[in-house]
Amino acid sequence: MKKQKNTFNLALAAMFLALAYVMPFLTGQVPQIGAMLCPMHVPVILCGYICGAPWGLTVGAIAPLLRSLTLGMPPLFPKALAMAFELAVYGLMSGVLYRVFPQKKINIYVSLLLSMIAGRLVWGVVQFFFMGLDSTKFGFSAFWAGAVVNALPGIVLQIVIIPIVVMLFEKTKIINRSIQQ
Repeated sequence: MKKQKNTFNLALAAMFLALAYVMPFLTGQVPQIGAMLCPMHVPVILCGYICGAPWGLTVGAIAPLLRSLTLGMPPLFPKALAMAFELAVYGLMSGVLYRVFPQKKINIYVSLLLSMIAGRLVWGVVQFFFMGLDSTKFGFSAFWAGAVVNALPGIVLQIVIIPIVVMLFEKTKIINRSIQQ
């Protein structure tokens, strides 16, 4: 049973990694829109929910680095590296919080919002560190613009789409299967 669970989660995680890799192509024709919709975030967060924290963390850490190294987008430093930390936290936190909180629909939203806040905070800390701990290069206004204002359409999209997909996976017992096998 454990081998089946690992194989099942590996297949799902590979699918989420592939989605994180290709989804930016859908929005990449207009870079400003792509950056606003945060297309890599959705599959990573879903991976945490569906496959669990270790898988979500791994897919989140790999996805931006893989895209950067194979396609040159996002640029490796500082963007892809900062995104790797951010997305790893999304995948980790969504997986941990989803399993820690009581299995009520409202907690899907709570775990999502807390995961999104944690990931954005980590992104801000990493960006600040990469800018040489210099608040003139990356201060609160740059953090707020990058983490919230510019990403607002993506944040709304995530809040709408992710809980629906998680509930669909719960309804079809795919999430339970991935946890219990």
